Amino acid sequence: MLKVNNIEVFFVNVIHVLRGVTMIVEEGKIFSILGTNGAGKSTTAKAITGMLRTEEGEITSGSIEIDGDRIDKMGPEDIVGKKGIVMVWEGRRILERLSVEENLIIGAYAAPRSSWKKNKEQLEVIYGLFPKLKMLSSRTSGYLSGGEQQMAVVGSALMARPRVLILDEPSMGLAPLVVKDIYEKISRINREQGITMILVEQNANMALSIADYGYVMENGKIVLDGEAEKLKNNEDIKEFYLGLSQVGQKKSYREVKHYKRRKRWL
Repeated sequence: MLKVNNIEVFFVNVIHVLRGVTMIVEEGKIFSILGTNGAGKSTTAKAITGMLRTEEGEITSGSIEIDGDRIDKMGPEDIVGKKGIVMVWEGRRILERLSVEENLIIGAYAAPRSSWKKNKEQLEVIYGLFPKLKMLSSRTSGYLSGGEQQMAVVGSALMARPRVLILDEPSMGLAPLVVKDIYEKISRINREQGITMILVEQNANMALSIADYGYVMENGKIVLDGEAEKLKNNEDIKEFYLGLSQVGQKKSYREVKHYKRRKRWL
């Protein structure tokens, strides 16, 4: 469905961020992109959604396709409106002065051939997924908790009726119980609506718990990929991303800090 073919990305024609990244995303499944800060995860998402130009970034070689059509030269408005690829940004970017329901309805702006009837129907679907948003529908969004804001931005993205939904660090800054609830809802959306998902995450444990397939990034490259279950059982993933040694014990920072020298894939 979605193919990222050996792309190279530079910022301001100087900073080389992505180095030959290749990914294949199958329709209706959940894919995760894992890695530490600066690995290139968010840049990959911005390349797919056409948002690199907002930061003076450029795909200098390679291509990105959906259903065989190239999208790497398209603007983000066409990638959302015509191709149905929608991104939920890191940091819960919400319109704080608007109500919850107004934030949700604005998400429908990019939906192809949207009508008020369709938007109302989709709104009820979202309220079914997130009953708390219905209770808070008239609340000013800036007064929501972090978890409630995360529900609202996911709901807003769903109002565009996406084919592919990219979520950038959906667990960031949230309490563990809230993260668990958000991930349960993400899995439910995929299962019930068949929306293809791409999770950009540092929280490897949560991402791999619901993903079908995963890609691990280091220094702008894909260094490891495979089925989620196999990645969870990979000793390197256990040690460097799940914080577990081979005997299932947590490692101290002193033991892990030189991990780059010992990684078997480098």
